[in-house]
Amino acid sequence: MIAVVIGAALGLLLTLAGTPLFIRFLVKRGYGQFIRDDGPTSHHVKRGTPTMGGAVIILAVLVAYAATHGIMMLTSDVATGPTASGMLLLLLLAGMGVVGFFDDAAKITKKQSLGLTPWAKIFGQGAVGVLFAVLALQFEDSQGLTPASTAVSFVRETAFDFAVFGTIIGGILFVIWANLINTATTNAVNLTDGLDGLAAAATAMVTAAYTIISIWQYNQACNGGRRAVEEVCYTVRDPMDMAMLAAIITGALIGFLWWNTSPAKIFMGDTGSLALGGALAGFAILTHTQLLLAILGGLFVIITCSVIIQVGYFKLSKGKRVFLMAPLQHHFELKGWAEVTVVVRFWIIGALSVGLGLAVFYGEWVVTQ
Repeated sequence: MIAVVIGAALGLLLTLAGTPLFIRFLVKRGYGQFIRDDGPTSHHVKRGTPTMGGAVIILAVLVAYAATHGIMMLTSDVATGPTASGMLLLLLLAGMGVVGFFDDAAKITKKQSLGLTPWAKIFGQGAVGVLFAVLALQFEDSQGLTPASTAVSFVRETAFDFAVFGTIIGGILFVIWANLINTATTNAVNLTDGLDGLAAAATAMVTAAYTIISIWQYNQACNGGRRAVEEVCYTVRDPMDMAMLAAIITGALIGFLWWNTSPAKIFMGDTGSLALGGALAGFAILTHTQLLLAILGGLFVIITCSVIIQVGYFKLSKGKRVFLMAPLQHHFELKGWAEVTVVVRFWIIGALSVGLGLAVFYGEWVVTQ
């Protein structure tokens, strides 16, 4: 547990102190955000605000993870060092961040709000996602557990396992499934990142939930959990490392939010939104709570569905729209809501979703024990 506290504190301090330094660096080089011309007119004043702030979040998480393990190995006789699950989640976080970085860099170079081509972004996300999924089925521990499982999971693994189709086909189906989750979460966080502080706080709520979930899984682990009940224990590898990483990301996001809240001094850009979306997908896959993420991240689901509805209805009705603008947060802005009002009310929706997800997770354990 002490590692969770140390990690969260380091993540917080690194972004809290590092973000203003990065802001100065970006301002000197004129690396600012370009705003959509078809968006709310109130956003035009944000043109030129430093972007790519996600780089600070990623660097803070990497440094905090290494430093926390270093501290624990020096001060504790039972510290085990970085785990396969932790390294894989960092791979997904950083890999998606690199894709987002190139997207942000393209926007700055072209001096417009459009970055990489859709196919280039899909290729980059797919390459990182496939590498993660393939490696996640490797690295068996002494209990025979790999970081990920071919079984589809909700609050734990379900009876539906891709392995029923054979090792090779099952592995291929898992890779496809993992990439669907990854693509959904990265795009969902990216769509949510449009108002000051919205995506950072919404993501922090979900990672905080994964801190709680992973600590619970650690205490209820089938392979030696301190308070495990055999009938409802969890077969998750490296749950405490997942808890530590979730706490680090939560702390880093809170520190970044200090500078990203309205009026934002910096935006996370696609560097941050794609990285954080990848992290959420990683937590869902590695903690075996894949479908539960749809509840925990209910705000992201709502915002993504608003875009799907808008685009689908626009094509079917030959030009008509359901919302004044999509994603949904901009619809309410155009209806006259102040940006801060939209953000806070969406935070409330995000918090309610996280609360419901945690209730479902714990409720399943209570009912089945």
